Amino acid sequence: MDYNQLSDIAILQQIGTFVKHHRMNQRKSQEQLSSEAGISRSTLSLLERGERVNLITLIQVLRVLDKLSWLAEFEIQKTISPIEYMKLQKKQERQRVRNSDLAADNPPSEW
Repeated sequence: MDYNQLSDIAILQQIGTFVKHHRMNQRKSQEQLSSEAGISRSTLSLLERGERVNLITLIQVLRVLDKLSWLAEFEIQKTISPIEYMKLQKKQERQRVRNSDLAADNPPSEW
């Protein structure tokens, strides 16, 4: 499904359906889930119907349902740009040359 093509309301409804589906699969009542999440039952009902709720409410509910794995999408992986990579290679090359020059100037002593 292309979520970019959905309206905000349609996405809220998808989220609500997701929450309700997983609540029911875990055999939890709205009262039980809302209590565990620290929200009111009416707020959970709004969420499941695709109404607007606070982001913190969604996080609390998903935490209780053990469905926060989607947060991995927000992790930023540090990458190195091609220019930085080339600079790093040149620096390492200079260090190798410098180390080999030092080794040539100071041969190991033989006692």
